[in-house]
Amino acid sequence: MYSGNEHSAKIGQAGENFVADYLRQNGYIIIKRNWHDSRYGELDIVAENPECIAFVEVKTRSNNAMVSGAQAVDKNKQNRIKNASQTFMRRLRTKLPPRLDVAEVTLISENNGKFQFKINYIKNAF
Repeated sequence: MYSGNEHSAKIGQAGENFVADYLRQNGYIIIKRNWHDSRYGELDIVAENPECIAFVEVKTRSNNAMVSGAQAVDKNKQNRIKNASQTFMRRLRTKLPPRLDVAEVTLISENNGKFQFKINYIKNAF
């Protein structure tokens, strides 16, 4: 039996997997997942396509969540993501421009540990 936190973590991980698959299906290569910067925190997904390096913040919510995924990425979180992405870009040394995206993932249903999601992918979210 799962506790609330374990179950939420499982749903969150499944949501990130869903977004990574979505990105691959849309021509992206996943460079890193859950990259951690000791000063600014974690970047959920870093993906590349021929046009940019996308830093994707994944927010998974239930259908009845009071706050949307995009609303959950407040100014403080945006600043941490911006700073972490700049650190990552300095290490990557690419000429591709960065883009900061938010993937709002909504849990539609769950059956025997299998999840169905829908996605609202917001390019240049902030």
